[in-house]
Amino acid sequence: MTHQPHNPTAAPGPIVFTHKARCRDCYRCVRVCPVKAIRMEDGQAYVVEERCIACGTCVRECPQQAKGYRQDVETAMDLLGSARPVAVSIAPSLVAALDAWQRRRLPSALRRLGFAHVAETAVGAFPVAQRTAELAAAAPDRPHVCSSCPAVVSYIEKYRPELVDALLPVVSPMLAHASHIKAKLGPRSAVVFVGPCVAKKAEAQRPDVAGRVDCVLTFAELLEWLDRAGVELAGCEESDFDELPAGDGRLFPVAGGALRTARLSTDLLALEVSAVSGFEDIRDALNELAGGDGGGLLEPLFCRQGCINGPAMPEDKGVFARRKDVLDLAAERPGMPPPTPAGEDFALDARYRPCPIEPPGRFTEEQIRAVLEMTGKARQEDQLNCGACGYVNCRDKALAVLVGLAEPEMCIPFMRRLAEQRTDRIIETSPNGIVVLDERLNILSMNPAFRRMFMCSDAVAGKRISYLMDPDGFETLAAGQVPRVERNVRHEKYNLVCHEILYALPEERQFVGIFVNVTSNVTSQTQLDQLRAQTVLQARELLEHQVQLAQQLAQFLGENTARGEQLVQNLLRLAGEDEKSPKDKGRWLWDIYTSK
Repeated sequence: MTHQPHNPTAAPGPIVFTHKARCRDCYRCVRVCPVKAIRMEDGQAYVVEERCIACGTCVRECPQQAKGYRQDVETAMDLLGSARPVAVSIAPSLVAALDAWQRRRLPSALRRLGFAHVAETAVGAFPVAQRTAELAAAAPDRPHVCSSCPAVVSYIEKYRPELVDALLPVVSPMLAHASHIKAKLGPRSAVVFVGPCVAKKAEAQRPDVAGRVDCVLTFAELLEWLDRAGVELAGCEESDFDELPAGDGRLFPVAGGALRTARLSTDLLALEVSAVSGFEDIRDALNELAGGDGGGLLEPLFCRQGCINGPAMPEDKGVFARRKDVLDLAAERPGMPPPTPAGEDFALDARYRPCPIEPPGRFTEEQIRAVLEMTGKARQEDQLNCGACGYVNCRDKALAVLVGLAEPEMCIPFMRRLAEQRTDRIIETSPNGIVVLDERLNILSMNPAFRRMFMCSDAVAGKRISYLMDPDGFETLAAGQVPRVERNVRHEKYNLVCHEILYALPEERQFVGIFVNVTSNVTSQTQLDQLRAQTVLQARELLEHQVQLAQQLAQFLGENTARGEQLVQNLLRLAGEDEKSPKDKGRWLWDIYTSK
């Protein structure tokens, strides 16, 4: 787990916080947080410290490990490095966190780290249980709530302030044991508590008990510390704790353990006492307590089945296996006889005060309705109350938006509807025809471009695609021969040429056809081909004409040349025959003339 920087002079940081780099906008922490102490901002979940009861539920439940708690090993190491004697108090749920051989060696390992006193927190459990029983018996007509679980105490103070008076003014075994240790070792001594609970870190900081417990570690922090220090449990000898608990104090971490330690009835059917665990059951029990007018004692443990299921417990064993480990050890090693009088050196008194979180009722119905309208939930029938956002119903989520804890975009159905609308808008405005068919090639839907291309209306929905076109491409897909068909097809009936992309949706058992109108492109290509052919034909005709003309010119020139040659010969002959008679010359000239 990531450590926060340690500064011994700085004020303690928040108990529970978010690793921003790991938060993935899943709303899991909002869903599981019992008090909705999560603020969503830009898709990231932040823990609101003043609302948080440090129960650690979000730490345990976050799938991305984006929630963490404050690491205090450095503080414990600083205490051991000081001149003060330092004691360690180990919670009784240790038996459910470690194997038997590890538990027997842990006291020696803690002494190697430098602790001067090693004891079980269960030492403080018996006097706490005894005081609880005394106070409950003194006012049997009033309801009483055990106050050992700090998460429950914080929940009541912040969210059920009307029940603060029902909290028994008794400290938890951790605080009782710490006061006992300091009475034993002296006021200069320091106490480090180790357990499975994150809320104990917040409990140690309460103003009325500040300084009684100097540092709180979880089992996970302790094991990490041992590893860093090079202390291996397998290399440590077996040893006992310096002080052993009295009575049934080791049963405190399981539901009903406090009642058993107080020697009260643990019968499930008992009317005067009740042991509950888990937030839902605690909430219901407190509701009954607030609405009733009788007495009774309620022992609440915030974690299901008790502290053995705390958020910092190892998860290698199931909760009922852990419960069995606790019961087995308590039976195998019963506690010491209770001291008489009990609790003489334990500071057991506590003070609890209401510090209510401001309720959301200060907003008007108009404001709430305005938020609901933002996500399309103005009408009652549109309020699905699905809980996907983490809130019980749409109204609670609207109130969280007004408080500043939630964002409108957290509504999953609303965001899905927006995404579908965007997708539908793209399909509806596409210039390409799109049709969807079922497994029998019946038309399920089509967009406007498809209707225009194939001159149809929504009335053809439900009819086979063969009603509009040759279905051979879709039939090829349906036969499973190929996953996709892409081709150019001329639809003579519609004077249309399309580039078609057909593919299957196997999971939906549907087929999709996308039709791109390439009629103008094909027409232009055809016209170009025709022009080319006509040009070639005209060129050939011109060539033939030119050849014929050349031949005719050659023939004409040849004839004229022969005639010219004959004329010249005749002229020469005329020049050489001057002595002919005029009559003969006349006949001869006539022949030359006619020879033209």
